[in-house]
Amino acid sequence: MRRINSLYGRIGRASEKPSKSCHAFIAAPSFSTDGGYGGGGEFQQSSSRVKIFDRDLKRIHRDRAAWLSRHKNDTFLDAVAENLLDRLEDCKKTFPCALCLGGSLAAVKRLLRGRGGIEKLIMMDTSYDMIKSCGDAREDSLGSSVETSYLVGDEEFLPVKESSVDLIISSLGLHWTNDLPGSMIQCKLALKPDGLFLAAILGGETLKELRIACTLAHMEREGGISPRLSPLAQVRDAGNLLTRAGFSLPGVDVDEYVVRYKSALDLIEHLRAMGETNALLHRNKILNRETALATAAIYDSMFAAEDGTVPATFQVIYMTGWREHSSHPQAKRRGSATVSFTDLQNQFGGAQS
Repeated sequence: MRRINSLYGRIGRASEKPSKSCHAFIAAPSFSTDGGYGGGGEFQQSSSRVKIFDRDLKRIHRDRAAWLSRHKNDTFLDAVAENLLDRLEDCKKTFPCALCLGGSLAAVKRLLRGRGGIEKLIMMDTSYDMIKSCGDAREDSLGSSVETSYLVGDEEFLPVKESSVDLIISSLGLHWTNDLPGSMIQCKLALKPDGLFLAAILGGETLKELRIACTLAHMEREGGISPRLSPLAQVRDAGNLLTRAGFSLPGVDVDEYVVRYKSALDLIEHLRAMGETNALLHRNKILNRETALATAAIYDSMFAAEDGTVPATFQVIYMTGWREHSSHPQAKRRGSATVSFTDLQNQFGGAQS
């Protein structure tokens, strides 16, 4: 478990030195690799698909976050991106063409530092403002040899051709998709054989303190419960998601970050700056002022430390998967074993009484 003290109060201002590189901003038509193509792909969704999040509202949240976090380094987002990118150092192969999806784009871009042997980097987000902010940031960490382009697109309808990239990175972005398995399937199809998928999403234990405070405040002030925090994937689901998407050699691990704030209101401001505020499609659009104040008071009374700060837990699930390739270890065909368990028991366990 990691602890990050006074995160929001210590966000530093980065240098505003203008970048000398030229950037290509592309507004590409979205398409889905499962059939929809071109602009019409967005309107060919199956009517049976369950919609949980308001994607238009989430894009607005991303626009707002782009300006709230402009020229600022977020310690929490940096820690998650650094942990995710560390996995590239464990790989002997290089990834000439990489695609970075949504989430903490600026942190990934700044902390990449030549890892993975990337020569071409595509940064994609649903928010034009976020893409513009990322493009305006300095590129000292990437190096002059990396060709960087910027793309406005949707993770639910990935605007990338099949078998076109070597690496896909998503740091804290995919948990806002309505069809997470479908988005991961599209990522797998976009990868070349032996391509790598790296993703970090928020897990179900995220903001457990805030969930408790919200529930108690709603019950006290309104006599019922109204969903104020979005549902998130559980750790047990992550491996199933990778397997369902068809990734080879799936890997999942979990980390918890405890961030301390001066008050519950500072936590809310930080969530706004990250673009992580509520985007449920069937949400209550009106928050009673008394309920909001009661939530903050309950949060402080239940979880405040001796120094007056309040903790917030962020559970991060890291997922790793490869697109299948002949070089990957393959499971033996069922029934191909040449030694039975009975023979093994007789050989190694026969002496036991």
